[in-house]
Amino acid sequence: MKLIRIAQTGLLAVAASALVAGCSSVKLDDKPVEVKTATPKPVDPNAGADAGKASQSAVTTVEAGNNRAAQDTNIPRVVYFDFDSFVVKDEFRPTIDANAKVLSVDRKRKVAVEGHTDERGGSEYNLALGQKRAEAVAKSLTLLGADDKQVEAVSFGKERPAAQGNDEAAWAKNRRAEIVNR
Repeated sequence: MKLIRIAQTGLLAVAASALVAGCSSVKLDDKPVEVKTATPKPVDPNAGADAGKASQSAVTTVEAGNNRAAQDTNIPRVVYFDFDSFVVKDEFRPTIDANAKVLSVDRKRKVAVEGHTDERGGSEYNLALGQKRAEAVAKSLTLLGADDKQVEAVSFGKERPAAQGNDEAAWAKNRRAEIVNR
């Protein structure tokens, strides 16, 4: 009896994982994220004959967690999507990468990824599409170094448009996911 129960449990786990894998059509890289940090090299004050004659530029290092306000204004936080799609386009990978780096450096920081849609379609459909968009961006953030506990995916559907209007320009601005500090 125990052998049957174990076999059923294993079969159920395989079926569940296949179902989860089959449901997602978001293309996300499964490659591990490399975090590289620069280590300063010691400077020899006696090196070079012209060391005192020419001015040298000094490079200062900045810790990502120290100046939160500067980080918030310098990093783009919106990812736009095509109509009826939740696939993260390649042009927004730098946006996601920059936000993931900030989250990986400051583990206390938390964000909400808010998924939005344009006004076309029903409320239930748009809530589901907005959720898929938010989850696609959240998954990308976690694959690039953010912790699952730092990122929450939320959908607003068509309820919070960024632009008013019934044309493609307005709809394109509304098909988005926003990364918002919590």
